[in-house]
Amino acid sequence: MTLAKLIAGRSGPVWTIRADATVTEAITLLAERRIGAVPVNDDGVDVAGIFSERDVLYSLRRLGAAALTRTVREVMTAPVISVHPDQSALEALALMTRRRIRHLPVVEAGRMVAFISIGDLVKYRIERIEAEAEALRSYIQSA
Repeated sequence: MTLAKLIAGRSGPVWTIRADATVTEAITLLAERRIGAVPVNDDGVDVAGIFSERDVLYSLRRLGAAALTRTVREVMTAPVISVHPDQSALEALALMTRRRIRHLPVVEAGRMVAFISIGDLVKYRIERIEAEAEALRSYIQSA
């Protein structure tokens, strides 16, 4: 299945944050929305970086409490690793596993069209495995 099919029909917003926002503002967004990461917009660049829970931890370890007043631009993960809607869900899952990341922007023609998590891809994979198992059970019972 392609990522385009996986993300088709999504109605929820993709939360983003400005690169000049403070780390405290970004943490507030993550906590209020109960999400693990957000794409970062910067001066017309649709996805200049990703700000995640890991970025919070790494910046606190490096800078202490002063990290909370820094800008997202200073602590975000960049450059961005992204995928295209025509790629398969399994390719995206393999990329996430290989690069040890949990979120990917889906980018087409320079614009982000979705933001997927490893949870989205694992859920798809489990549903597919369960459907295949049910098809096999049905086949065996009818034989």
